[in-house]
Amino acid sequence: MNQYETVFILTPVLSDEQMKEAVAKFKKVLTDNGAEILNEETWGLKKMAYAIQKKSTGFYCLLEFKAEPSIVKKLEISYRRDEKVIRFITVKLEKYAAQYAEKRRNKYAKKEEA
Repeated sequence: MNQYETVFILTPVLSDEQMKEAVAKFKKVLTDNGAEILNEETWGLKKMAYAIQKKSTGFYCLLEFKAEPSIVKKLEISYRRDEKVIRFITVKLEKYAAQYAEKRRNKYAKKEEA
């Protein structure tokens, strides 16, 4: 199984509850297909570098997971079918990127505890 990281931007007109439902939907797509979710981060409403679909802000979310390559295709199809998603990117993490992501996860967890 490979390690992947996906970041997607949701439309800013959603309520917090709708945003959480969308994130849960994508997590369900992954877990139903046998992926193991390692980390989930919600970065919140951020200003984008340029307008996309006449929107200048969006809800940024990151999911880090281990899965087979075929699952990534299913996830990206579900992104494309959901009109709440403005943009997305999924990247396969190589060895050093995976180590860095683990360090970042641990650092993020320590901030959550404090």
